[in-house]
Amino acid sequence: MENTRELFQIMTRRFGLLNKNCCSVGGCDISLAQSHLLYEIDRRHNPSMQQVAETLGIDITTFSRQVQSLMKMDLVKKTADPSDRRVFTLSLTVQGKFVATTIDQQMNDYLNEVFSYMSEFEKETVLRSVQIFNDAMGKSSRCCAPITG
Repeated sequence: MENTRELFQIMTRRFGLLNKNCCSVGGCDISLAQSHLLYEIDRRHNPSMQQVAETLGIDITTFSRQVQSLMKMDLVKKTADPSDRRVFTLSLTVQGKFVATTIDQQMNDYLNEVFSYMSEFEKETVLRSVQIFNDAMGKSSRCCAPITG
């Protein structure tokens, strides 16, 4: 078997995680970070900026810049919480919802194609293994932090 790091390097490249833009939808070039942001806003109901930043493991300054760029593209709306004006909630605009849904569909189509080259048992094994791996990563003290040294 190939060395472990190489397996992950190859998977990262094939997933396109090194590409500057993950996708282009309706004339909008979306970076991987922006794609994750749209996904998290879409799956929650008006999350606060802090909630999404924490979920993604991004510092609030970097996160704010990403939100600003998505607002300029008219994909995300930022609203002051009426009960606490210091808190801002995020929601998708109509165009943002379209972009998020399109990216979701593209990713699902890609994964379905990849899984079509596997037996049902192989697919279930991969998904179970990824779940186990994600759970273990969540227990690591280095989770969501860049590797130093």
